Amino acid sequence: MRTPALAKLPPENEGWIEINTKHQQLCWWQGRTLQYTCAVSTGEKGVGQQEGSGQTPLGWHYIRASIGRDLPDNAVFRGRRWTGEVFSSMLAADFPHRDWILTRILWLCGLEKGVNRGGCVDSQRRYIYLHGTPPDQPMGIAASHGCIRLRNSDLLYLFDHAQPGTPVWLHDG
Repeated sequence: MRTPALAKLPPENEGWIEINTKHQQLCWWQGRTLQYTCAVSTGEKGVGQQEGSGQTPLGWHYIRASIGRDLPDNAVFRGRRWTGEVFSSMLAADFPHRDWILTRILWLCGLEKGVNRGGCVDSQRRYIYLHGTPPDQPMGIAASHGCIRLRNSDLLYLFDHAQPGTPVWLHDG
């Protein structure tokens, strides 16, 4: 994995992700060609960089790690590790207040010092992910605790296309 150079973003020919928090939309680009779009759910508390804010950070990031390859759909994660559970309505009823992180994790790392990297604004240390969520959770509206939630099918598409090192641009329109 190579860390993208900020001065060379967005990439001319390689794949990258754009997330518009205002429109709650994710776009997968191949260079300048739009390949895929889907609805997402970002931070219910809006956008912001501060650790502990519950907000979604803005700016250029990259995928630091891809977690969950070969696990079942709806695999349940805690602390980036599979619990051995697979999400179901019965499991949801047993744990009604759990913030479900399902299927796969694409863990983000900031590229902009003082904005989303380092100190109390570090996206990686804030554990900001793209991850799956239960099917009853809304898409297209801000409802997460700061991460970017996706439908499983959208997350699996991205997981297959966006490898570690892939640039991710989060902006508010």
